[in-house]
Amino acid sequence: MDNTTNQLSQQVTKSYIKIFLIRFFMLPVLLGILIFLPARTFNYWQLYVYGVILVLPMVIGFSYFLKNDPQLMERRSRPKEKEKAQVFIQTAFAILIISGYVISGLDKHNAWSNIPFHIVLIADLFLLLGYTIIFLVFKQNSFASNIVEVDSNQKVISTGLYKWVRHPMYVGLILLIIPTPIALGSYWALIPVVAIPFTLVLRILNEENVLRKQLPGYSEYCQKTKFRLIPFIW
Repeated sequence: MDNTTNQLSQQVTKSYIKIFLIRFFMLPVLLGILIFLPARTFNYWQLYVYGVILVLPMVIGFSYFLKNDPQLMERRSRPKEKEKAQVFIQTAFAILIISGYVISGLDKHNAWSNIPFHIVLIADLFLLLGYTIIFLVFKQNSFASNIVEVDSNQKVISTGLYKWVRHPMYVGLILLIIPTPIALGSYWALIPVVAIPFTLVLRILNEENVLRKQLPGYSEYCQKTKFRLIPFIW
């Protein structure tokens, strides 16, 4: 039984590593198509710094959770949304992200923006802060799936960051996404990106509707933790 379990664990680990490597190597390809191509130049230091900030936390986080919480990795690798509303929201989210990248590249090519060096670095620090929050969320909540769903053994998490807001992962995601155009040296790319929090609001409302119906104790948790994203505001 032990050998069978160990072999199954090794197979699962290899599967996660394969998924990670595919995503890892697809990242520079996507950045090349969406940003370098419209920028028409490789003289783009902001993008290189941004790429490092994306890749290093990704590698560190993957290595940590693969060792310490492979169940989380399995949940994060589920690609297909079960909720129809979430499919629409994810599509809108992807369009806004892609638009932000393309406009950043066009901005670089046409020199529309002139963002000072120190402002770009401040934006990079916000990206790292967003990654840090998401990392802490994953440590505190092993049920932080990539899609809206409720596992059979899932429990309400009400400690740590979840004590302050119901959706701290989305707080980290906003800090990771909103400063991205500035980190890439573009003011104009903020136009599509600033709409992303509205798509997250729609996602949260739909997600909470699912959790209230399917996750025991979630309604009581909402009564104790009243704010979804921003304490004392919403």
